[in-house]
Amino acid sequence: MNTISLQRRLMLASTVFLGLAVAHPSFAQNTKTVEVWKDPSCGCCKHWIEHLEKNGFKATVYDTGNNGARARLHMPQKYASCHTALIQGYVIEGHVPARDIQRLLKDRPVALGLAVSGMKTGSPGMDGPTYNGHQVPYDVLLVLKDGESRVFHAYS
Repeated sequence: MNTISLQRRLMLASTVFLGLAVAHPSFAQNTKTVEVWKDPSCGCCKHWIEHLEKNGFKATVYDTGNNGARARLHMPQKYASCHTALIQGYVIEGHVPARDIQRLLKDRPVALGLAVSGMKTGSPGMDGPTYNGHQVPYDVLLVLKDGESRVFHAYS
């Protein structure tokens, strides 16, 4: 196959995909690609990303730290954790379980996103053998666009 033929095929495939996304916005919304900003040396972030991938998400990871991403995405500092993510316009801060992200994407509430502030033992990524099955109660918060929050899911 020559280069021109390959370029034509790629352009045709791109045009078809774009057409589907415009004609059927739900087609583009079904993409479960999540962008994650984290520190390059953070092991629990890596485990959280593995948790997401086991649950059908595809992660694009930026090992640049997350303070800049958190600020740029307007997630209030009071909800800070070790990684910040973005999926379909929602900000995900910290060790939020995949099932809560899936519910968020299904229900589509008017909100900034979800947060589990700090690093809660027993949450995804903080639940490996190192923790000997220890778990603390924690809440997944629905963070509203005004910076306030309410409990989205309580884990006890």
